[in-house]
Amino acid sequence: MKRLPAGAVQHSTAGPYSPVLEIDARRLVVISGQVAVDMEGRVIGATIEEQARATLDNCARQLATAGCGLADVFKANIYLADLADWERFNAVYEAMLPEPRPVRTAVQAILLPGFLVEIEMWAVKGGQ
Repeated sequence: MKRLPAGAVQHSTAGPYSPVLEIDARRLVVISGQVAVDMEGRVIGATIEEQARATLDNCARQLATAGCGLADVFKANIYLADLADWERFNAVYEAMLPEPRPVRTAVQAILLPGFLVEIEMWAVKGGQ
């Protein structure tokens, strides 16, 4: 349902994302921005690594309700409270998102108090 087109390349300093993906978009799944919060509304983690893992876990849980997983994501928007966390966030993201990784936009943003990262995702549901 998603593939990296032949010849797609990016510069040597690019992060863990695909520069372009071709999508069969007959079955889109879109999740709202997710943060590192448990079901009782408590912030999970104090470091960018802890919050990145918890946020991506929350993304995966939301995607699963629609029959998708992180491997089905083709677009991610990343909102970081501090771009100084870029490298550390990318290490977690790269470990958790399978190839081909989604196309991605990342920006610094003012987030709700206590949150270091927010992530929204677009996925394509396979089969049927």
